[in-house]
Amino acid sequence: MCSRTATGRPVAGRLAGVVTMTALTPDADGHNVSPDAGALVVDRRSGKVGVVMGHVGPYVQLRPPRGGREWDVPPEDVRTPTPTEELSAKVAVANQRWGR
Repeated sequence: MCSRTATGRPVAGRLAGVVTMTALTPDADGHNVSPDAGALVVDRRSGKVGVVMGHVGPYVQLRPPRGGREWDVPPEDVRTPTPTEELSAKVAVANQRWGR
């Protein structure tokens, strides 16, 4: 059964475009390639989830999914989020839209 809200739209459908997630892809040498802008990733050093905003020099710039101040992370300290971390970030963004 799919949960619906007063709008009649399935919850999963509303959250589908909140943030995107792309997996880190290894290059020919087996090293992870930096994720593209818009990817949802986790900073291994702090455990914080962030959206990739771009790349400056050797660093990946991340911003919290709900918005806020960007921070720089070396590409080797970035990993893909677990399904739980990804869902939590999407719910936080959705809650912000609804003023919760």
